[in-house]
Amino acid sequence: MLEHVTESLTPMYPYYAFPNAYLEISQELRTHAEQQLKEFAKAHTRHGVQTECSAHEGVVANVILDLAEVQGVSLIVMGTHGLRGIDRVLLGSVTDKVLRKAHCPVLAVRKPAHDLVTQTGVPDVMPLQRILCCTDFSDQSEQALEYAVSLATEYGGELTLLHVLEDVADSADIQNEIAKAMESLEKCISPETRRNCKTKTLARIGRPYQQILELALESRTDLIVMGVRGRNALDLAVFGSTTYRVVQLGPCPVLVVHTRERKPSSPPDQKIS
Repeated sequence: MLEHVTESLTPMYPYYAFPNAYLEISQELRTHAEQQLKEFAKAHTRHGVQTECSAHEGVVANVILDLAEVQGVSLIVMGTHGLRGIDRVLLGSVTDKVLRKAHCPVLAVRKPAHDLVTQTGVPDVMPLQRILCCTDFSDQSEQALEYAVSLATEYGGELTLLHVLEDVADSADIQNEIAKAMESLEKCISPETRRNCKTKTLARIGRPYQQILELALESRTDLIVMGVRGRNALDLAVFGSTTYRVVQLGPCPVLVVHTRERKPSSPPDQKIS
């Protein structure tokens, strides 16, 4: 499904606005957007993939989130900003809100640091040969690992499971701490997973997001998979500490996996128009 959202038109002078003209312009914008989506789909889809194109009007992030709920979407795919200037500081309000509040995994895609196309230059199936899954041994990380294993198995890729040790005391036995982390990492990978795809484990010391980014660059990672917690106030406040920075600064697409939970009973922020 391809979706485009146009922001609602707000008349500058509401008392003198012409309702019929407003509705006509809105409809024209949606019709034009749907036509552009169809042309985009025709130019970019391949291998017989069927696409459904739709355009809606409203607050962009709210419409995306509501549509995902209504349609029971399994994955949201979004592009992020570029590599220069303020784009590296601000992820973008739409992508930010969707990443925080979506009830399904979100794949944030930016221009990668290395090519993800065939040697002939013709776009093909994205070659996910090197997948990096980050874990802190939480339930969220376990769910993220499920996705990472599935993708590595499907694409015949190599899966690296990484844990970063942070705030290690100066008096600690570093080698012992790393050994304990490696033991825990090995326990995360089942015998079945080892049979189905190539795996390796790695423990590093430092700030998590920095170590994740450094490893992704060193190994020319094609995809980073990370788990995040729920959507309560505290979780949203600390969202940016690691996951946000990896999405914001990472050299490749990042799959953000949310904790599975019941859908909220409260109505969505805004109806899809």
